[in-house]
Amino acid sequence: MRLHETPASLGRLPYTDADIDFMTGMIPHHAQAVIMGSWAPSHGARADVAILCARIVVGQTDEIALMQTWLADRGLPVPDAKSTRMKMKMNDVEHDMLMPGMLSDEEMAELDRARGPEFDRLFLIGMIKHHQGAIDMVTELLKAYGAAQDETMFKFANDVYADQSMKRPPLREFEVHGVTETMRPSSMRMARSAR
Repeated sequence: MRLHETPASLGRLPYTDADIDFMTGMIPHHAQAVIMGSWAPSHGARADVAILCARIVVGQTDEIALMQTWLADRGLPVPDAKSTRMKMKMNDVEHDMLMPGMLSDEEMAELDRARGPEFDRLFLIGMIKHHQGAIDMVTELLKAYGAAQDETMFKFANDVYADQSMKRPPLREFEVHGVTETMRPSSMRMARSAR
């Protein structure tokens, strides 16, 4: 793992390739969450789910700006704030990749088609997966030799881990208590209503 010198005005500790990959990959991860959350008003999200979506949009947008600034301050390529794919080079060929926990194109299309309780259900399922992916990304970062020593990187990675870990149980509560009827397969709902 290569260590890179941090510009003197930004701190004294170095950063690594793992730090660069983390910031570069977390931007599209957050961008997808912003897209998902921004659909709440037009897709008939229940009031409490809509509030959660609005918070996600605001928080993740702010964090995208932080990550873009971190990369730009170090003279590194900065992904677009709306890009939902990480660009990676393998054998001199560039590939677009989804980061851990991100929804596939098919899952995003299904969420976009959903309305009302079905949107709530798919959004919550997708966001639980999304949050776990972010936790996994931080875990991988912290396993890398020399990573997360830069002050901003250390604080941001720890904030992401804490924030995503704290949100998962409430999301599961939403899932279990808030949309219980919509969480059941339709055949179970029909069988129950036939009784």
